[in-house]
Amino acid sequence: MQFKKIFKPALLVTVLASCFATAAHAEEEVANEQTLAPVIVTASRVEQLQKDAIPTTLVISRQDIENKRIADLPSLLRTEAGVQFASYGGPGGTTSIFMRGANPNQTLIMIDGVPITDHNDLGGSSTSSTFLSHIQLDQIDHIEVVKGNVSAIYGSGAMGGVINIFTKEGSGDLKANAYAEYGTHDTVKFGAGISGAADSGTSYAANVSRYRTNGISAMRSSISGDANNDHDFDRNVSFSANVSHKLNADHQFGARFFYNHAKYDYDYTGAADDDSHGRSKNLYVSLFSKNRFTRDWLSTVTLSYNRLDRDYYENNVPWGMDSRNGYESESKRLQWDNQVALNADWTVTAGIDAVREDADVSMNYKNWSFYNSDYSVDRNRYSAYAGLLGNMGDHHLQANVRYDHIEDAGAKTTGYLGYSYDLTPNWKALASVSTAFLAPTLYQVYDPNYGDQGLKAESSTSYEAGVQYASGKDLVRLTVFESHVRDQIASIGSHYTNIGRVKNTGVELTAQSDVYGWFDLKANMTWQNPKDQDTGERLIRRSKWFGTLSASKTLGKWYFGADVSYNSHRPDIVYDSMTYANRSVDLSSYALVDLNARYDITKNVSIYGRIANLFDKDYETYYGYNQWGRAGFIGVNVKM
Repeated sequence: MQFKKIFKPALLVTVLASCFATAAHAEEEVANEQTLAPVIVTASRVEQLQKDAIPTTLVISRQDIENKRIADLPSLLRTEAGVQFASYGGPGGTTSIFMRGANPNQTLIMIDGVPITDHNDLGGSSTSSTFLSHIQLDQIDHIEVVKGNVSAIYGSGAMGGVINIFTKEGSGDLKANAYAEYGTHDTVKFGAGISGAADSGTSYAANVSRYRTNGISAMRSSISGDANNDHDFDRNVSFSANVSHKLNADHQFGARFFYNHAKYDYDYTGAADDDSHGRSKNLYVSLFSKNRFTRDWLSTVTLSYNRLDRDYYENNVPWGMDSRNGYESESKRLQWDNQVALNADWTVTAGIDAVREDADVSMNYKNWSFYNSDYSVDRNRYSAYAGLLGNMGDHHLQANVRYDHIEDAGAKTTGYLGYSYDLTPNWKALASVSTAFLAPTLYQVYDPNYGDQGLKAESSTSYEAGVQYASGKDLVRLTVFESHVRDQIASIGSHYTNIGRVKNTGVELTAQSDVYGWFDLKANMTWQNPKDQDTGERLIRRSKWFGTLSASKTLGKWYFGADVSYNSHRPDIVYDSMTYANRSVDLSSYALVDLNARYDITKNVSIYGRIANLFDKDYETYYGYNQWGRAGFIGVNVKM
């Protein structure tokens, strides 16, 4: 590990961590900690307090979502430590996520614990993370994000981490809510939902939302003078439902449903008459049965179906390459998860995961018929996993192992070993080592124009070490991490192939505190250096430095919040039509300030507003593509 290169960043974040810990120590109250700290499941598949998780885990609660009233999920996630996004223009544009510098397809997205994967993943920008920009926040109860290599727990795709999105569930008496919002660029958003539980043991929740915006011109005319300067719209309809029934205290079964349909406009080329638009649909259905067969054995079986459809219509583009391309991806999955409590301190997990993957591709070029293709491919995946989580006094251990067999892509065994030690009741030291892999997608293997049936799975080894302070609501964590990726898949020329090695070394700070009872403060900062080991170049669209400082305060019926985020400059590449080759460019650093406020008119009625990009910063996350300038929104929320 290159400790000299990370010494200064580590020293800086250590000083910040000490400042937070000092403020937290002034209000140290451990007695009621259980009720204050979030409970998570994603870090180990076992319920545990967030502060007890060995993998670095963050939680975005429903209250966080309601307080911020941020426009979309990427904008919410980008304020968290280690998470960066890049998008082609405004809402609806193709969006990529970089978690701790990992490639977009190396982060696994899940809904209610079920992986949502796109088997037509092109390997970078059109990954399963793309549909994140189309998920409406009012469908979400909370989000758990595990950063770093957890492939031994969740399999292929979890090399960079996991984003687990939990939809709303019902409880208590019948409740209903509705909201409406209006803002810049003729943006309209409204939705409604109900939830509750009956005395018979049946609980239910349903939410529907509608979103539209005229948007901005995605491509910069200053970069491509002929770019179509029209506004690129986004339209979105989402619906989610959750129903379950408890036969008794030990047996429960239910169903979950999620559907999203988005239509959007985008700029594909620099042509003035470019008329390109897309459509995205995501359907997710699951049936589950949760049974406690004995006092110590909890078994959960989940059957799920997921379908991702993406269609692109490109008209009036240069060189007569008008086209209509469609990508359909299906997953039929069986999950059986078991937790067995050996005693009060030790829990064993074990399970299987079987998936049938199907991909259909239809590519139709109007004048370039030799690129046309229409094919269907499929394959099976079989996985088995086991884990051990336990305590020995001040010593805590997590060990996981997983075997994955993927048809036509081989088999891999991955492992995770994590350890933490309680230095004091509030301070602990942590360390882990893990291995991971990422199988090529069906598109990367079988596409007749770009695929390669000889592709190998990517593999990686990761190391982490850190220190954590936790007391009540206060949580500070400093982590040093390093990852090594081998056989990374990339598009070279006209085909996918395995290239050399990628290394990323970094330091990350996360801190949250109720500062002397005056206001709530959250801060995070990441320093990283993701590099291609063969070329020595930093990976594109990833900052070395980035972070966010958030503050909020409740005063009677008022709530006020502010976020200040910073991203240092990033390298990017652009195709040069004069040389017929890519050339390197630099994306400038930028800082954004967002404000939000809410006023409770009554117990059930509130009005809220937010200003995004307060100082109207002009910035890029992809070279040549615009991002929203200053934007204001106001809305009303009613609860019944």
